[in-house]
Amino acid sequence: MKPYSYGSLLLALAASVFSQQSAVPVEQEPHHHIVFKNDFVLVMRVTIPAGESTLYHTHSNDRAAVHLTDNTLTFQLPDQPESAPQEAEIGEISASTRGDAPYTHRVHNVGPGTFEVMDIEFLKRPEKVKSTAAAPVAAENASARIYNWKLAPGASSPQHTHTRPYLIIAARAMPLGMTGPDGKSLLEEVKPGDFHWIDSKVTHTLTNEGGFDGQIVEIELK
Repeated sequence: MKPYSYGSLLLALAASVFSQQSAVPVEQEPHHHIVFKNDFVLVMRVTIPAGESTLYHTHSNDRAAVHLTDNTLTFQLPDQPESAPQEAEIGEISASTRGDAPYTHRVHNVGPGTFEVMDIEFLKRPEKVKSTAAAPVAAENASARIYNWKLAPGASSPQHTHTRPYLIIAARAMPLGMTGPDGKSLLEEVKPGDFHWIDSKVTHTLTNEGGFDGQIVEIELK
């Protein structure tokens, strides 16, 4: 068998590194499952079993995330060492602005259990902010504001009005009551990761009708 030359070995190693670190668009990463898309948002449910890593993938838009599980994660940028382990908690939310600087990384789920997160990419950024906040803002970026309702059993949010399209996402399960200003109510059993896109003006109060803590996240376009 003909031995490798030194130059051939370097080329092989370089090709291996390139293969490991070349990135795919986030919507093509196999652990990212598209569950909804329109002109404004791309919603993905990310599922990473314990011990697995995503491919390197690139986020090119402003984005938000809502964690659905408790796990330990590490992150890695191309050509950089893997980060120290970081704890991810149920109900954790984040928002980031990409602008003209796409972000490429991969995620490793150390465990325990499967890591799940709702990943929202904002496909259109408003030319200017067209609305004021509907409620206290828990996180925001150039495209959206996030309202985080942690509701104890029987607790309700203040009445608030959405004048811009928004996503409502359940971070924790509960029987969710939604009451309008006319007193009419709708009750829905929600599970972690359940979501709904609303593109009409809405005034409501959110109530946890169950006997355990619940959490609802509203992500409203600016």
